[in-house]
Parts: sequence; structure tokens; C-alpha cells
Amino acid sequence: MTKVQLHPEFLTKDGKREFAVLSYKEFLALEEWLEDVLDLLEIRDERGADSKLANVTLDEVEKEFGIK
Repeated sequence: MTKVQLHPEFLTKDGKREFAVLSYKEFLALEEWLEDVLDLLEIRDERGADSKLANVTLDEVEKEFGIK
């Protein structure tokens, strides 16, 4: 899972930040990253139900699949 680089523009109202605007490309990358995180959390929940499974760190998985 790679880090998502965001470059938001902020819209303000009465001197306070109200909205963050992202480019569509950044939005899609963030959306994909969030889906990956949710998948990972689901896998961890499932693995927690079966304590016999081996523990593997995210770094080990990224290295194995050449993500990093």
C-alpha cells in the first residue's frame, strides 16, 4: 500500500476552514487507499477469529508483493 500524496485547497468561511478540495486524481487515489485499508481491517478481523493463523506484518506483505 503506497502513501497517498494530497495537495488540498481549503475554502474558508468567516476565516475558518470549511471545505478541503482535492484534484480528482488525488480523490481517486485516496478512495482506493481507503478501500485497501478496509480490506486489511476485514482480514485482520477474520484472522482474529482464527488465532492459529501466522502473524504477518504489513511491511512483510508489501515486500513480498513488491509494493514498497
